Amino acid sequence: MLFTHPNAYRFPGTLSRTALALILGLGLATLALSQAPTPPPQPQQPAPPDQTAPDGGPTGDSGPIALPKKKEQTDDTPPPAPVAPKVKNPEGAGNYSLRIEVPEVTVDVGVILEKTHQFVPNLKPNNFKVFEDGVEQKVSGFKRVEAPITALLLCEFAGSNYTYAFNYDMLNAAWSFAEQLRPQDYIALMTFDMRTQIVTDFTQDKRQVQEAIRTLRVPGFNERNLFDAIYEAEDRLSRIEGRKYIILVASGRDTLSKLTYDQILKKVKNTKDITIYTISTGGALRAITEGRGGFEGQMRDLDYLQADNEMRTFAKLTGGDAYFPRFEAEFPDIFSDVNRNIRSKYQLVYHPLNPKQDGTYRKLRVELVDDEGQPLRFQDEKHHPLKYDIIARDGYRARPEVE
Repeated sequence: MLFTHPNAYRFPGTLSRTALALILGLGLATLALSQAPTPPPQPQQPAPPDQTAPDGGPTGDSGPIALPKKKEQTDDTPPPAPVAPKVKNPEGAGNYSLRIEVPEVTVDVGVILEKTHQFVPNLKPNNFKVFEDGVEQKVSGFKRVEAPITALLLCEFAGSNYTYAFNYDMLNAAWSFAEQLRPQDYIALMTFDMRTQIVTDFTQDKRQVQEAIRTLRVPGFNERNLFDAIYEAEDRLSRIEGRKYIILVASGRDTLSKLTYDQILKKVKNTKDITIYTISTGGALRAITEGRGGFEGQMRDLDYLQADNEMRTFAKLTGGDAYFPRFEAEFPDIFSDVNRNIRSKYQLVYHPLNPKQDGTYRKLRVELVDDEGQPLRFQDEKHHPLKYDIIARDGYRARPEVE
């Protein structure tokens, strides 16, 4: 059944041609509309920016940015920077670096009052002048050093007509030194007569050193080969890095060494980073017997004067100090000075103006000056002048270049 408008004219059984044409036309029109392409949406124009920020502050520039065309650039525009050329290593070549070794010399300096053997503190870098072969050097490093020590206690332990007096002093001196050791110190004990003997190797246990001293009872030989013993001691210590010390407790006499005095002096000069402190033994006996006994006594006195000079020389060449006690009670104070001098130093560093590493021996000299460049002077509370000693190495040997 068809639903039509009430006013439509109806033909029984068929549709009129007009209605059929109308229906057919409407269908074709609908089909054409469904197959037509949809036009692209038109871009919407942005709304003009709000020139006022919500909080009243300044707003950014959100308008269009005009870029000038290349043909619109003027002649004042600077040309672009040239591209750096690329350098390519030749084939088979690797990456190389240049290393230049600049010689550096470190000098430990002790400043000790001559009368009291006290270390002089509170000195400044400008109070020091260092001369190498007479030429003043520029000090580039300066600091106060107080650190644990590495030391070899080298003791003369030999028999003689006066064995008891000399060995008694040696034992008291060695014990006084061991008593003042600190837990971080490394100490070894070596004795010598005709040959050397390592009584105890390096240790931080001072009780072990004291026990080793107690074992020294009867010496084996009468000979005192001092020069050979110093040579061997320095040779052993040179294998250890850092600053080392030899505490030499001996009479200073040498009786049967294979080395001569000149040879041991050369060894002492050429060995780096080893300082020798010497403590003479037999002082009380010598004080009693000096100047007596006729010609034989005079020859003996001359031998000991030569021994004292040798002990002073070993200490001076290495920046140490020499002591000649006469009484047993002096040993504790002596080793207090030794410990203070060893642990308290001024360390100066400079690059030598003569950079050649040619193996030559360079003489060193250290001076103290005031702010005006004049020799530094010290006074006591009563304004009396105080003399002082500058303890430093006599020199060093420049390491020869490796070809």
